[in-house]
Amino acid sequence: MKILFTFPGQGTQRAGMLQNLPDRDALLAEVRTVLGAETDTLDTADALQHTRAVQLCLLIAGVAWARELIRHDVAPDIVSGLSIGAYPAAVISGALGFADALRLVALRGDLMEQAYPHGYGLTAIVGLPLSQVEKLMAGSETYIANLNADTQIVIAGRDEEMARVAQKALEAGASKATRLAVSVPSHCALLDKPAAELADAFQSVTLSRPQRAYLSGSTGRVLWEPQKIADDLAYNMARTVQWQDAMVSANQRDARLAIEMPPGSVLTGLTHLAGWQGDAICLERNSVEVAQHLVKRLSR
Repeated sequence: MKILFTFPGQGTQRAGMLQNLPDRDALLAEVRTVLGAETDTLDTADALQHTRAVQLCLLIAGVAWARELIRHDVAPDIVSGLSIGAYPAAVISGALGFADALRLVALRGDLMEQAYPHGYGLTAIVGLPLSQVEKLMAGSETYIANLNADTQIVIAGRDEEMARVAQKALEAGASKATRLAVSVPSHCALLDKPAAELADAFQSVTLSRPQRAYLSGSTGRVLWEPQKIADDLAYNMARTVQWQDAMVSANQRDARLAIEMPPGSVLTGLTHLAGWQGDAICLERNSVEVAQHLVKRLSR
């Protein structure tokens, strides 16, 4: 039986999220060698208005909490991240160095925000199947961004267009249609150009074969070849998230304990919706000791 670590995407961030990290001083010293003084204000409310800061905070938090679990003998066999969460997953897998991840994520955030500085984003529609959502989108300039569960679909596009689709969805019986705290139209063709620019930056970075299985949230497949992982990381901003497929794949690989890194609990809920056959917890609401207990129970 295996352990899966999951790493969340944008929308889970909150001000002050780096203040109570485990081994905080040592970790932020690492970050400061790459980002300098920016490190000290990354998780302020003002900074988190910008995609760059949000994505860096999620990277840092994910790495910090995963390292803490590993220090307490709770180590993953498989890692997977949703969108920006793929970067801390790649670091913990051993495929990507933390310093390189910081540089790449800073660039990723800048490229995404520069491409669409305002007026675009993501909206989650809950309670309708994909086929019905696609019909409601017909004729609009919106795109399918995330397939999180059978009836949890995220669309991307211009705010006004998404609002129209959201209203149609509610009228058609959706239980929710919520504009997410994401300021760019991620996971669709609108980000093809910045994704290609990020791929160019990966040419100067050396990735390694991972020591733990790297499960792509974009394809639902485990990747071992460094070049394929680099491609997955660079282009995931422009590719539809296949989170349900990823969780089904982890289940098929005998993962029976899924632990979501802070912040938030979104992925834990989605893991359960994918027919998960084991335990799934978020570290946000559970202690390291709870994770240790579940690992011991898993090994019996």
